[in-house]
Amino acid sequence: MSARRRAVVDRTWSWLRQVHGASVVSAGPGQVVEGLEADAVVADPGLASQTALAVFTADCGPLALASPEGAMAAVHAGWRGLVAGVVPAAVEVMRRAGARSVVGALGPCIHAECYEFGASDLAAVEREVGAAVGGVTAWGAPALDLPAAVAAAAEAAGVELVFSSPVCTACSPDHYSHRARGDTGRQALVVWRD
Repeated sequence: MSARRRAVVDRTWSWLRQVHGASVVSAGPGQVVEGLEADAVVADPGLASQTALAVFTADCGPLALASPEGAMAAVHAGWRGLVAGVVPAAVEVMRRAGARSVVGALGPCIHAECYEFGASDLAAVEREVGAAVGGVTAWGAPALDLPAAVAAAAEAAGVELVFSSPVCTACSPDHYSHRARGDTGRQALVVWRD
């Protein structure tokens, strides 16, 4: 494991190559996920205290999910993944692993003021998660409110969203943004249990 990962949390990491869909990978005892193509990784209670789950984002919504019963997940929730149903798919895998209640936290992602969006794509997101996801950019163009879209998908899946970062990746000089600056780097959302 790299020194950079150990500096964050000194555990084996289960991580993905995100594909902007609804694929969920489940990790159980003795299993480590490394570089599989998917947009959510779930650890069952037997593995949750032994591993760290990670997804990498530059503007998409990094969503951490956890249950008191021990299951946890890291979800890469971009607009295509939301339309495909990645949030309910991850929650369903957690429920099969024993989760009865699920809480979530949304990390930094692009916000409406910077996320100009085409009408047909915005309509697709609205059909999937609800009309409250539309917004307006700082320059007055139609926009997707990605934090509102992730929150709506989480609520529909029975997740209590307990935190939503106020940071817009496009506005923040401390975060990567592919959309605003063409950054190729990514920040990591890392989920683990002590």
